[in-house]
Amino acid sequence: MKKAVIVCILTILWVMGCDSGSSSSSSSSSSSSSSSSSSGTTRPDNWPLTGSLDVHDPAITKEGSTWYVFGTGVGIQVKRSTDGYAWSNIGRVFNAYPSWATSYVPNHEDNIWAPDIKYYNGTYYLYYSISAFGSNTSAIGLATTKSLSSPSWSDKGLVIRSTSSNNYNCIDPNLVVDQSGRLWLAFGSFWSGLKLIELDSATMKPKSGATIYSLATRDSTAIEAPYIVYRNGYYYLFASIDTCCQGVNSTYKIIYGRAGSITGPYYDKSGVNMLNGGGTLFDAGNDRWKGPGGQSLWGTEAIAHHAYDAQNNGTATLMIKTLYWDAGGWPYKDGGGSSSSSSSSSSSSGGCN
Repeated sequence: MKKAVIVCILTILWVMGCDSGSSSSSSSSSSSSSSSSSSGTTRPDNWPLTGSLDVHDPAITKEGSTWYVFGTGVGIQVKRSTDGYAWSNIGRVFNAYPSWATSYVPNHEDNIWAPDIKYYNGTYYLYYSISAFGSNTSAIGLATTKSLSSPSWSDKGLVIRSTSSNNYNCIDPNLVVDQSGRLWLAFGSFWSGLKLIELDSATMKPKSGATIYSLATRDSTAIEAPYIVYRNGYYYLFASIDTCCQGVNSTYKIIYGRAGSITGPYYDKSGVNMLNGGGTLFDAGNDRWKGPGGQSLWGTEAIAHHAYDAQNNGTATLMIKTLYWDAGGWPYKDGGGSSSSSSSSSSSSGGCN
């Protein structure tokens, strides 16, 4: 149930020619605290981003020393950065809408939503969402490539779908490899909440007869965008709650919980089951950056998401933050300094914003 008004704006901007030479406002400035990644690079709390930052639902990954972000848009938009800070648009995954999609979702939007990108066994797997705003007649598709620097995308078609007769919604995919090497797909938006299903490693699609597990829900049903990572004996489930896609009026927030098993149950820091509305607040934004959500993680070191810039007409903007972990194994941001983002920036002319 996502991505209508602001995504339409992004689509128009994309078509009008946002390219690798575009420049937009910086989404964050360095704070005094920093963290060293596994590669030895020291990163600030809020990465000082520049360039083409317009995005919804950023999926972050890396090939060699080059960073990539895949986001909601016509054909799935793609951004690239050599340092994680300065970003440029480099095109899209699909030049035409996937031919299989209309059979399952006849009233789909032109935008393809909420992609997820993972490298596994020598291949990049890109899961993506086909839907229309407010509908659970939806589908998740899959495309693959061996390289991101010189991609040759092969669309593998339908992975899983939902219809109006289902009590769940098949969008917002997230591929997870558990500690035993089993493959899973987390997904879900509104309706009965977040789900998980086991995949067949040969097809990267659900196993025949696989159980659909429930991970999290809320009384308001406003929960989506599951993303799961493993760290030190726990699986951590991040999710977005409340309302996206309303510019500065968006109430999106990022929450999390953790479980000893990938199938749950997931509990927040207060011990509340996420199936009972639990979820510890990770980021609710601040006076400038409204409605953070649509998150993805780079391992357990950084989190990428969009937020709406109150100083730039509510534009959905890429943000990347260093992820910290306390002594109890719980994630937090800003080096423990503040409960909301300390991001700031200055605007420049031109570009996509």
